[in-house]
Amino acid sequence: MPAGNILVVDDDRNLLELLKIRLESVGYQVTTALKEEEVAGLARQRIFALAIVDLKLFQKDGITLMEELHGINPEIPVIILTAHGTIESAVEAMRKGAYSYLTKPFDPRALLLQIERALENHRLTSEVKRLKGLLEERYDFANIVAKSEKMRSVLEQVARSAKTESTIYIHGPSGAGKELIAKAIHLASERKEKPFVAINCAALPESLLESELFGHERGAFTGAVRSTKGLFTQANGGTIFLDEIGDMPLSIQAKLLRVLEERQFYPVGGEKPLEVNVRVLVATNKDLEEEVKKGLFREDLFYRIHVIPIHMPPLKDRKEDIPLLVEHFLKRYSRQMKKEVKGLMPQAMQRLMLHDWPGNVRELENTIEYAVAMTQQDVITEGFVLQTKITSQEPFKPLKEAKDAFERSYLVEVLEICKGNVSKAAKLAGKYRADFYDLVKKHDLKIENFKESARV
Repeated sequence: MPAGNILVVDDDRNLLELLKIRLESVGYQVTTALKEEEVAGLARQRIFALAIVDLKLFQKDGITLMEELHGINPEIPVIILTAHGTIESAVEAMRKGAYSYLTKPFDPRALLLQIERALENHRLTSEVKRLKGLLEERYDFANIVAKSEKMRSVLEQVARSAKTESTIYIHGPSGAGKELIAKAIHLASERKEKPFVAINCAALPESLLESELFGHERGAFTGAVRSTKGLFTQANGGTIFLDEIGDMPLSIQAKLLRVLEERQFYPVGGEKPLEVNVRVLVATNKDLEEEVKKGLFREDLFYRIHVIPIHMPPLKDRKEDIPLLVEHFLKRYSRQMKKEVKGLMPQAMQRLMLHDWPGNVRELENTIEYAVAMTQQDVITEGFVLQTKITSQEPFKPLKEAKDAFERSYLVEVLEICKGNVSKAAKLAGKYRADFYDLVKKHDLKIENFKESARV
């Protein structure tokens, strides 16, 4: 059902009334303003979910009015109404923060669709911000960096799936932050006040893993001197996270399948089943479909856990997040080690940007921890970054030649990351756009080649 109060601003009284009737007929609350000077007061008195603003008003243009609205409520989505001859101005409005524009005369269905999309986009953005704030407040997880498109997509999936009870399958390489995302899902769910229990299925032998998960009765095996509750029982009402589920032995996979299907299990040595109410999240760095083909993972269990898949990208595919991650880890380890390390020299940051990060975020964190521990200055130089990774079989080059070679490879890397978008590449490199273009020309690089490769 539509919800929220919509502000409509237009100097055409008939259009205002028409829009009010149409929007209220589908369930929206509508506040109208015929005069621009009324808008600021209305926006300060109440919270609007969305604003519809005519581009051409009596005393000021819609762009100026939109900027005033954003000054009061920076998050409010604004749809601009424009006549045929002012489309260029509408495009300019979008550059300055409008959600979209519609050209008069417009199809009422198109307006409703734009409103629905704007409100859904705003809801998701707000949920991602709420989620990040909750994580930082509860766990100090400011290192869930979502500047890159891929990580923003992950957090949107978290926001969408957290309120469900479905099993979530998190797939990604080691060190990419799968447990971090599992905790995010738990904190954003209705079970957030209940326990979150995690176990690495690859860390324990079969006999211990079964007892750890399901508990055991006294005398069930040698050394079982008393009954013990397993993690499923401890997580009752909350969430259990099974990390590296691809390493779970087949015998325990059968027991897990029973839990997922019937919500009950037998402790080791037990004769009575125990009922449990848990939300199950799983993670793996393995290709479980291949494991199924090899007979190492049950096919029926795979389909039981593969309900909502979330893919965690490797760090090499989200390099625009590296500077923010570095800043976070610098603050953390500077605080822990009681040092005042302010940042990295540009050459050190470039080395981080050019590395492929097989160990992902965990490797980056270890790299920064080492650098903070070893440096005696307030800025980290490249000598303390990835020292063990620096190997070269090439003959020693003169300084200018070595600098040119590095500069070219750095430009190629940045352009590949930004898919040929020069504005983004210049920003990432910390250069003015014109200066960045000069460097591209100096090394005879063709921007279109990077745009083409991004489309392949």
